[in-house]
Amino acid sequence: MSISPVDFFDLVKQNRSYRRFEVSQPISEKTLTELVEIARHCSSANNSQSLRYKIVHTEAECSKLFTSLHWAALLKDWKGPTPQERPTGYIIICTDTTVRKNADIDLGIAAQTILLAAQTRGFGGCMLGAIERQNIAHDFGIDTSRYDINLVIALGKPHENVTIVGLNSDGSTAYYRDEHDVHCVPKRPLKDILL
Repeated sequence: MSISPVDFFDLVKQNRSYRRFEVSQPISEKTLTELVEIARHCSSANNSQSLRYKIVHTEAECSKLFTSLHWAALLKDWKGPTPQERPTGYIIICTDTTVRKNADIDLGIAAQTILLAAQTRGFGGCMLGAIERQNIAHDFGIDTSRYDINLVIALGKPHENVTIVGLNSDGSTAYYRDEHDVHCVPKRPLKDILL
């Protein structure tokens, strides 16, 4: 299967950080497993393949994990998704430190690949690094003497509009919600990032 450069560019632009979801259209355990299978085929530094994945998909597990997550630090008045807007699945990504101590590059590659693959299936997500790692380890039986909990990817059917806009009037890149509750993500212009 081939994808045109235009189609791929559109896919990347559509792949935003979604923080509100449609709970009536859950993401299945099968789909979450498929996303991990895709990530398993990604490049890995020294081909070490040290990332490990914990799939969270039941309503009870999702509710428990939600309490250990922090959402959208720049939206000071927003406490995160309401119960009717919460993710319907998660993938916890860990590093097996017996294989490799630091897998930051692998982590970025795998997480972005998971989100792009989710987008092609009509789902979206958000990478969450502001997480309560000790709580997650306790609640999900993750041995922190061996595994570093790196990231949680929240997933589901997006229930919000997210759009790319130009820089804010003060030149900052701080995301915000406009008067129509559209989540706006400022991006620097190409001319400002080319050296």
